[in-house]
Amino acid sequence: MDKSRLKFISYDGAFPNLCRGTLIVSLDGKEIVFPEYCMCSGGSVRFTQNGKEIVMQGKWRITEFPIDFPLELREELEDLVNANVRWGCCGGCV
Repeated sequence: MDKSRLKFISYDGAFPNLCRGTLIVSLDGKEIVFPEYCMCSGGSVRFTQNGKEIVMQGKWRITEFPIDFPLELREELEDLVNANVRWGCCGGCV
């Protein structure tokens, strides 16, 4: 039996702004909708001397939580998001 109180439902961020999306999770069976832009990519983009883009994908960090979201579940939620959402920094915002 799964003892986690959290379940991933969806995230709709997509190219060219993977970080611009709505995260929806379930906590104890209640659906919670996070604000758009609630996540920040751990990835990066840089350019070589000849102007070639080098995109590095990285883990997501949640930067905005609903006010009543339990503090003790924030790390678990980030792990859940990182297991279910393609890692960010697609370079689309560059």
